[in-house]
Amino acid sequence: MRFNFLFREVVTGLRRNVTMTIAMVLTTAISLGLLGTGLLAVHTIDQTEQLYGDRLELVVSLTLDVSTRDQDCSQSICSGLRDELKSSPLVAGVTYENQQQAYARFQRLFQGQTLAALARPQGLPASLRVKLVDPTQSAQLSKVLTGKVGVARITDQRDVVERLFSFLRTIRDVVFTLALIEVVAAALLISNMVQLSAYNRRTEVGVMRLVGATRWYTQLPFLLEAATTGIVGTALAVASLMLGKGLFLDQAIRSGFGDGVIPVIQYGDILAVSPWLFLLGTGIAAITGYVTLRLYVRL
Repeated sequence: MRFNFLFREVVTGLRRNVTMTIAMVLTTAISLGLLGTGLLAVHTIDQTEQLYGDRLELVVSLTLDVSTRDQDCSQSICSGLRDELKSSPLVAGVTYENQQQAYARFQRLFQGQTLAALARPQGLPASLRVKLVDPTQSAQLSKVLTGKVGVARITDQRDVVERLFSFLRTIRDVVFTLALIEVVAAALLISNMVQLSAYNRRTEVGVMRLVGATRWYTQLPFLLEAATTGIVGTALAVASLMLGKGLFLDQAIRSGFGDGVIPVIQYGDILAVSPWLFLLGTGIAAITGYVTLRLYVRL
């Protein structure tokens, strides 16, 4: 097989349909960039769940009268609740947080905000912070504690974090939907480019078949053209993910959620999904080109 001939044919085909080639490369880059974003969103969701999975607690806020009178959970109401929780098979540990400790936590959470300056220790309830063996069983424990003497409110931190997970899943679903639409558009462009390229070179291909060239040999340049655009488009997609992380994404996460709330996507994460993007980009281009040649083009 003459590789120089194949190389020249591929270059000639790409140059002859340069506007369509550029459109296909850009469409492929956009579709795979969106797909890569979706994969990174899935990775972020998994990391966030791992980050918070063993930190989530059930916060049992005590009434203000109990909180004010009992600073070390030594009186009957608070100690009774604590002992009951410790004896439950659902509970891994219980920590008492008095009003002063609650005030210190409040100041850390709302540091620099007006709300932090307005708060006073006497206005914040003491609480029993319950670490569960299985955080998914929090609702069962909440039912047991509801209505108990001294219990003002029960806060399941899973409900708060679930809003974050829901937001991330929505982003993932939207991105995957857009990526699917763009993949279909890229496949249609590839099909059109292959048909147009084959039509422009129908005379050359006819001569090659007359002198004994196999069907596969005459089709290979068109497949390589499609695969080349897929590779270039994927490379642009990976580069855009890298640039997007450095220029926009990191700052957006910090300003929107704060440091440490959501794990920051690393360059290594992008490199980890890149082989899959290259495989998918090249595969879609090659398969679409092959199907087009078999169904619509006689070579």
